[in-house]
Amino acid sequence: MGKYVTAAEAVKIINSGNRVYVQAAAATPTVLTKALAERAVELRNVEICHMHTEGEAPYADPALMDSFHVNSFFIGKNVRHTLTAGNGSYTPVFLSELPRLFRKKVLQLDAAFIQVSPPDSHGYCSLGVSVEASIAAIENAKWVIAQVNPNMPRTFGDGVIHISEINYLVETDVPIYGHEPDIITEQEERIGAHIASLIDDESTLQMGIGSIPNAALAKLGNHKNLGLHTEMFSDGVIELIEKGVINCNYKGTVRGRALATFLIGSQRLYDFVNDNPFIEMRESSFVNDTSVIRKNPKMVAINSAIEVDLTGQVCADSIGCRMYSGVGGQMDFIRGAALSEGGKAIIALPSVTRRGENRIVPFLKQGAGVVTTRSHVQYIVTEYGIADLYGKTLKQRAKAMIDIAHPQHRETIERDYFSEFSGC
Repeated sequence: MGKYVTAAEAVKIINSGNRVYVQAAAATPTVLTKALAERAVELRNVEICHMHTEGEAPYADPALMDSFHVNSFFIGKNVRHTLTAGNGSYTPVFLSELPRLFRKKVLQLDAAFIQVSPPDSHGYCSLGVSVEASIAAIENAKWVIAQVNPNMPRTFGDGVIHISEINYLVETDVPIYGHEPDIITEQEERIGAHIASLIDDESTLQMGIGSIPNAALAKLGNHKNLGLHTEMFSDGVIELIEKGVINCNYKGTVRGRALATFLIGSQRLYDFVNDNPFIEMRESSFVNDTSVIRKNPKMVAINSAIEVDLTGQVCADSIGCRMYSGVGGQMDFIRGAALSEGGKAIIALPSVTRRGENRIVPFLKQGAGVVTTRSHVQYIVTEYGIADLYGKTLKQRAKAMIDIAHPQHRETIERDYFSEFSGC
């Protein structure tokens, strides 16, 4: 069997009891994972591990639990059900440390499923829009299977690999996964304006995907000399780069380049990053390393939360006892920004859920996970303003947090909190 094979032929190397790593996010190689799921009757106890992935995950069907078990490092919607169905687990890990799990053989990999651009005239492919922990997986897996796709952008940085590092290549021609930008609501626009007011010229930014980061980016058109050092980015940065607002000239690391470890957005974003030397994709062990992040002066980290209590404890991975997402890189960047000269660590969220439930709460729900501790937190932002918690006592924090809660709930939140902690 040569290097170029069908997906069905490639996944024949997987045996019962194997552990397979799947590349994440927009680069999810679903042609390969579907082919593997079709072998379910032949396999038992195959562990499939990954961060958030896009598209269908047929191996996550509870009916196939004898064949496959899902081990999520960050839980996506397509596998969230496995945690209650019994065919899935969650492994808490900082994104900065995920590659180390493979390099230290804490999790030994039998195979890595990746998606790459076609090889160039020198035999080099690109991991394109998702590097994250894939390099460590490739280096430490016994077998590497690549879904080769002409729609995968070619990006610079750590994700350039030679076909000699790949055991089997499966040619495909399918769109990579994407998301069109959401319409920004009035509430999100207000949050974005508050965030933008905290950002100085010559700052370096980290933000995620979604309307709140895009709302903040939309308010930065008159800023100067911003940088980008982020776990991921989406369409919101394009206009700022094209206008020269984001030029990365004042960064402390990889100056003159926008740095990320994965990205997801529209086709416009993928066209923008294709063969663009301004964009550099690096492994998460570098991008998310706190000691690297802190080298950027005026580092601004913008992250979200599910709920925040009045003392500043940030729950970002669960709804009570129910796991929802994961630790990801929030703490990597919150700490890196806090240690940066002139840096700012920001948690931004609407004051209530779509159903009107409080997200600024007197106490976290029972079983809720604390991703960012009260001693790490700096700024909390809602549509009602900014709470600067740095250096504040618990009582001062509570009052600042109540001021940015939804007005209809402030009195109740205050009463419930101080009735329990009158001496705080």
